[in-house]
Amino acid sequence: MMRVAFDITGILGPAPALNRRTQPMISRRSMLWMTGAGLIANLGGQALAFDDRDLPGGLDMGYEIPPELQAGVVPITPGHDPGEIHVVTNRRWLYLTLYDGAAIRYPIAVGAAGLSFRGAAYIGDKRHWPRWQPTRNMIRREPEKYGPYAAGIPGGPQNPLGARALYLYRNGRDTLYRIHGTSQPWSIGRAGSSGCIRMFNSHVAHLFEQVHIGTRVVAHDNV
Repeated sequence: MMRVAFDITGILGPAPALNRRTQPMISRRSMLWMTGAGLIANLGGQALAFDDRDLPGGLDMGYEIPPELQAGVVPITPGHDPGEIHVVTNRRWLYLTLYDGAAIRYPIAVGAAGLSFRGAAYIGDKRHWPRWQPTRNMIRREPEKYGPYAAGIPGGPQNPLGARALYLYRNGRDTLYRIHGTSQPWSIGRAGSSGCIRMFNSHVAHLFEQVHIGTRVVAHDNV
């Protein structure tokens, strides 16, 4: 049997606690976020159309993330470079590799059958509270649903891209796939998006601060 490129054997289920000897080197910002002290995005003075502080109930709009969908550090098969994103679409998890043998695991929502992103790409752009516009294919598939928004929607809590978006590129071209937040936090953990990789707003805001333009992204299916 062919060995999968990203072996997640043994790490499904609730994220296990790591002991001191295997604890990865994580930034203080990450540790505060993971222990419930909250997340404050470093906006670097950037002027935004919509500010995180304008959102009542926090980035997830008061939604309480279920215990089984909490993000956390998990062990992975050694051999992966740190700072890579691996998306396991059939399991609906996204992994950010931290060091040899560990990763932060986040729950995701993925595209319905036949619509999910596949293969390798890299982050070509990053945006806070991004503007959203349905693609031509989306409008063609569901004109009644997406047609009214053909001109686009500005960033904000009702925008389908949520609080942050990471734009996936190949060979210098936008694939039109994104890793992004959501205006529907209850949808995380399911399959039914238009193909992009959807996360809780608080989780994608955390991931946003850990990655950079050029970060490698690989989507795996049937792992």
